[in-house]
Parts: sequence; C-alpha cells; structure tokens
Amino acid sequence: MKIYELFSWANRAMLHQMPDDLGTLGADMRALRKSRGLTLSDMAEQLGRSIGWVSQVERDKSEPSISDLRQIAEVLGVPMSMLFGHFNAPAEEQGYVVRVGSRRPMGSHTEGLIEELLSPDLTDDFEMVHSTFQAHSEMQVPAQRPTQEVGYIISGRLDLTIGDRSFTVGPGDSFRLRGEVYRWANPYDEAAVAIWVIAPPVY
Repeated sequence: MKIYELFSWANRAMLHQMPDDLGTLGADMRALRKSRGLTLSDMAEQLGRSIGWVSQVERDKSEPSISDLRQIAEVLGVPMSMLFGHFNAPAEEQGYVVRVGSRRPMGSHTEGLIEELLSPDLTDDFEMVHSTFQAHSEMQVPAQRPTQEVGYIISGRLDLTIGDRSFTVGPGDSFRLRGEVYRWANPYDEAAVAIWVIAPPVY
C-alpha cells in the first residue's frame, strides 16, 4: 500500500469511529446519566416520562422544552445552563470550539468554587474544566469520586488534602487524584485558578 493510500485509509477509519452525535444535547445527557449510574428506566421514572421519550431525547430525535431541561438538570444534579449551553454555539463550531464567553458553568458555586467546562461536550473519555477557587473559600465536606484527575495551577495558591497527605500548590504546579478522598481550601487573598482533566466525565 502506498503511503498516501495508508493516510487516506487511516483518515476514513478515524472518521468512521467518530460519534454521529458529537456535541449534542442528547449525547451529553446520556453521558451524564451513565456517569451517575442511572438506567433509562431510572431516568424516565424520575422525570415522570416514558423510557421511549428519554431515549428519543438522548438520540436527538425529540427536542425537550425549557421545563423539560429544568427537570432533567435537577435529576442529573447540574445547572440548567450546563444543558442549555448547546444552543449558544454556532452550528459549525458545536463539538469543536468553545469560545471564552461561551463556556458552560457547572456546579453550585456555593463554596466559592466557580467551574466552567472547557471541553466542547461530554462524549470523550475525559473532560477539561476551568476552576476558580475564590479567595478565603473552602470545601466544607471532603469528597471522593471514581475518577482519575490531574490539575494544573495557573495562578494563586491552593491547599490540598489528598488522602492523609497535605500540600500547598501554586502557579506551574500540578497534582493528581486517583479516587482518593480529597479536600481543598484557599485561605489566601488571591483567587486560585486551575485547569482540571477528569476521566471519566462526571459533570
């Protein structure tokens, strides 16, 4: 096989493997449901809908109303803007580009942590998150999740407890979590900004 034929074959194979629902609301809804261990039946029961309706939404065969999106967000434990954000990007950029002003917010922000999704969607094996830990904020209850995560500090400082070890990390430092119990605190006067890579996606 000639070299240009090999590249052509590889490109076709890669495109064949790419999901058809890249960057869609349904794809993210399915990823979120599965990350929470919910079956289609579980989701349908909590929404008061049929399994068929949930399946159609996840396959982008049915478009949920604003009220539906609000209820879906409540069941999945994410802000409604997390799901609604798909409608803010131009069609040709969905699944490929995330503009700085179009990041989807995540989490409740109740502990001084502001998180935004950097990944175009949740269909990959990982997600990238932009996290801002506000000054004098602290995680109130230690957390643990079945993920592998790497964080990189862009600015500020952050106190971390991972398992039974404590660290202070600053600009240029990185750290890893492998399912351990962890907790963070920012007792300093400057916000800390970090980039996280999380696998599998949990938001």
